[in-house]
Amino acid sequence: MTTTSAQPTVIEEESLDRRPGRWIGHWAPEDPAFWRRIGSGVARRNLIWSIFAEHIGFSVWLLWSIVVVRLGDAGWQLTTSQALWLTAVPSGVGALLRLPYTFAVPVFGGRNWTVISALLLIVPCTGLAWAVEHPEIGFVSLLLIAATAGLGGGNFASSMANISFFYPEREKGWALGLNAAGGNIGVAVVQFVVPQVIVLGGGLALARAGLMYIPLAVIAAVCAYLFMDNLVEAKADVRPVWSSLRHRDTWIMSLLYIGTFGSFIGYSAAFPTLLNSVFGRPDVALGWAFLGAGVGSLCRPFGGRLSDLVGGAKVTVVSFVLMAVGALGALWSVEQRSMALFFAAFLLLFVATGVGNGSTYRMISRIFQVKGEERGGTPEVMLAMRRQAAGALGIISAVGAFGGFLVPICYAWARSTYGGIQPALRFYVGFFLVLLVVTWVAYLRPGSRMARAGV
Repeated sequence: MTTTSAQPTVIEEESLDRRPGRWIGHWAPEDPAFWRRIGSGVARRNLIWSIFAEHIGFSVWLLWSIVVVRLGDAGWQLTTSQALWLTAVPSGVGALLRLPYTFAVPVFGGRNWTVISALLLIVPCTGLAWAVEHPEIGFVSLLLIAATAGLGGGNFASSMANISFFYPEREKGWALGLNAAGGNIGVAVVQFVVPQVIVLGGGLALARAGLMYIPLAVIAAVCAYLFMDNLVEAKADVRPVWSSLRHRDTWIMSLLYIGTFGSFIGYSAAFPTLLNSVFGRPDVALGWAFLGAGVGSLCRPFGGRLSDLVGGAKVTVVSFVLMAVGALGALWSVEQRSMALFFAAFLLLFVATGVGNGSTYRMISRIFQVKGEERGGTPEVMLAMRRQAAGALGIISAVGAFGGFLVPICYAWARSTYGGIQPALRFYVGFFLVLLVVTWVAYLRPGSRMARAGV
């Protein structure tokens, strides 16, 4: 009996061109019959386990954002600037690692690299568990150990590049949005769960923050090994990644992604420390800061879905408007010493960055599809453009993630130089407005080819 459901039967899956090592030789998501009969179910299964592995990676990446709030209770004497550096450096390392992680998918295969990258998470978890209980090692050693958490940040680039091959163009916005949101929400989970776990049974056991993620990393690796697939289509040479660097749009989108994802991860890392240092409320930082990353993560797939309907550039422009409004609200709240307004303004920032994360990622795949159509639209050209788009996704995610390093550092600079975070917030307002103009000129200006294509 022929099934019409999205979930393939065992017999249908066996009809795939399967090769040793869970490699799939033929993958045609743009073919409606293939997608309906086999493709959608296989893609969904890979998406589910990709989300799980990426979720653990994001959680490990942002572990220090919440652990740093309790370091003083564990014998560490840190300034506000040092605390912000501890949240910034893992973000910077994660951004750097996204470039080699992007290359890892075509070299090793998406499923194989997911296994390896999940097991690598054991390193920062073990390091954190040991370091927090040894204040005598000093700040520099602590900072170097915190830097290893950047391994979790690299997972995003390889995961997104891999999943982009599984889905047809018409569904990439939603699929990539779900994949990213599942990872992003790991920030909210770690900021919610860790404060509870480290005080279970009374007292303070900061080491548990790292120890609790070691078995989860192993489980993610095992599930990826058992249930995910490698695609021969993605197992190409790395030349398409280098080719994507030649496109002006790769660099424009990298700048825009600093404003969306860079802001999201930077604010997520700094939010607990700012609540504690600006308003002196560690209870709010430990109990409620997770809401920011939570709402931002949940909004990301809707940014992708909305972009599928009306175009990613339009959604991105609106998100930058909301970010500027949120930053203005945060600036006013600091001057008025209103923590409630500060919290609300940051929630608006998180909503806007979440929507913008989804819309900018949707723009990338659409831009490269348009480029392929302009060059003839043959199957060979479109395959080459999909490979370049996957490479661009990794590069853009790497550049954008540097915002996660720059945001806390900017706050640390403003705090140490001017005694408050207001100069940093003024800079963010101007930066978001500049990005709004860049988006309009590059992708919405009447008569431009990208505007006509509905990017």
